[in-house]
Amino acid sequence: MLITTPIAPALLRGALDLERTAHGLLPHRLPARARAQYTDGQLAMAESQPSGVRLALRTRATTVELDTLPTKRIYVGAPPRPDGVYDLLIDGRLTGQATLGDGSTVTIDLATGAAEHRPGPTGTVRFAGLPDRVKDVEIWLPHNETTELVALRTDAPVEPVPDLGRRVWLHHGSSISHGSDAASPSTTWPALAASLSGLELINLGLGGSALLDPFTARAMRDTPADVISVKLGINVVNADLMRLRAFGPAVHGFLDTIREGHPDAPLLVVSALYCPIHEDTPGPGAFDLAALSTGKLRFRATGDPAERAAGKLTLGVIRDELARIVEQRRAEDPNLRYLDGRDLYGEADYAELPLPDELHPDAATHRLIGERFAKLAAF
Repeated sequence: MLITTPIAPALLRGALDLERTAHGLLPHRLPARARAQYTDGQLAMAESQPSGVRLALRTRATTVELDTLPTKRIYVGAPPRPDGVYDLLIDGRLTGQATLGDGSTVTIDLATGAAEHRPGPTGTVRFAGLPDRVKDVEIWLPHNETTELVALRTDAPVEPVPDLGRRVWLHHGSSISHGSDAASPSTTWPALAASLSGLELINLGLGGSALLDPFTARAMRDTPADVISVKLGINVVNADLMRLRAFGPAVHGFLDTIREGHPDAPLLVVSALYCPIHEDTPGPGAFDLAALSTGKLRFRATGDPAERAAGKLTLGVIRDELARIVEQRRAEDPNLRYLDGRDLYGEADYAELPLPDELHPDAATHRLIGERFAKLAAF
């Protein structure tokens, strides 16, 4: 006989807020105050996708069932996206995976931006045959599907995993940090780096939205953390959001806000990975509609390299500016460091492990980046 346990905040790691919905609880990675300060649908989708969010239970249960309502994305003309993966970790080891075919859908027309939402049913992921002993069980939620938590059932009582004394790592970045094209939620590069480093991850990788937003900086300021990293550049270029004149002060302001809440924590500023389409060509980035017509999803840069003289941003320009800013600030902030993203994934890596859509790394590259980050960040 299975026991139903209310899904309480103490059973969840990696979420900054929980919203009660008609179905259950919706984990958010930005707090309500931040969510009230934007109207962008892309960010709303990204922050509600629970990258790095996991249930953390101590139990001797041999069966665990979790009812959820996922929201899946369908892109018109693009290949179907695989169902989100639920990773089961026992005492820190990946021991099982499950998917759900059920759920709501959002169909997006990449050519027009139009989106249609269709409600769907809840589903159940079930893990059975777990070791009959007291153990720590984590269920990592799909990093790329908005997931409402409906019910948790087990064949033995559960309690929250107690504080294990691990340091908390708070990370902010783009869709690559979010986990785009990773194989599963516990194998995104931040999740892998956290595991290798013995850190508790709070992942504020927000697909398309690492844009130096003040509300994101305030969320980071107010979130308890021992070590912090911010990975900046690619989304600013993709969106053609600002010119060099605005970028520098925006970075200073973002870092100033984080330092208000974490004056002495190790803070690592990471620039973009190597990305040929934007190394020397400004944005905005766009879907390659010619490739889409053949069923392939690819991105391209639409700017003119000559526009750099007028202050348009490329990844090369941004890396130089970030390095300059960090060097300037280190005179008064010795716990601030800079890491060139090309040390995580560079031109030679692109030759061996190219970006399948010219923007996002595949699963093998996520592992490479995670391993290198754990070594180079040395938190």
